Amino acid sequence: MAQLRDPKTGCEWDRAQDFGTIAPYTIEEAYEVADAIARGDMAALRDELGDLLLQVVFHARMAEEAGHFAFDQVAEAICDKLEARHPHIFGQVPDEHASQTDRWETLKSQERAAKGAAGALDGVALALPALMRAEKLQKRAARAGFDWPEAGGPAAKVTEEMDELSAAASLSERTEEAGDLLFAAVNLARHHGVAPEDALRSANAKFERRFRQMEQFAQAEGKVFATLSLDEQEMLWQAAKASERGETP
Repeated sequence: MAQLRDPKTGCEWDRAQDFGTIAPYTIEEAYEVADAIARGDMAALRDELGDLLLQVVFHARMAEEAGHFAFDQVAEAICDKLEARHPHIFGQVPDEHASQTDRWETLKSQERAAKGAAGALDGVALALPALMRAEKLQKRAARAGFDWPEAGGPAAKVTEEMDELSAAASLSERTEEAGDLLFAAVNLARHHGVAPEDALRSANAKFERRFRQMEQFAQAEGKVFATLSLDEQEMLWQAAKASERGETP
């Protein structure tokens, strides 16, 4: 990367990049790692981890050029952080049988306070996927005591937000109310112990799988799926669901 970034002999594209232009690629590579894991493709995972590592190297090289830090300091920083967050493993602090989640969150809270965090929601990354960020914001608020005591509260809130979305008159109002509805749905999922991002990813995969099956059924009948009526498409949808259950469509 140092050679690629060399001002005289390096690659024109690599030299032109900065933290902002590389950040989208970093996010993309992280998702491709997750995709390889979801597919159980270890060869792809090896390759994608290399691509993700390159992103770390790229950012570290740009930081070194600017006099901020170098790659070795990045590695040292995460080692220091892991040691600090596992004092019962690397230090002399006894394990008091607290749950790992509670212990981890307490230490992270102390780290945020040391960095000057003033509120419970400080430090929740803006670049997170919206569902994941909503969940993290809600968890932070819950640790501060701002939470429904049981799932009935967020369930009622979902219904309320659905009604408000239906009553919204303008696009801006509908956008706001749709956001409130999604936020409430995240809260409801969280109260049921479900990670919303994982749940929606699974739902996306299920929809894609069933839709492709519908198209295949239509093609087998010599039909073009897009030209079918909604009732005909619904019949194929039910057939795709039955096929997944091992039933005869």
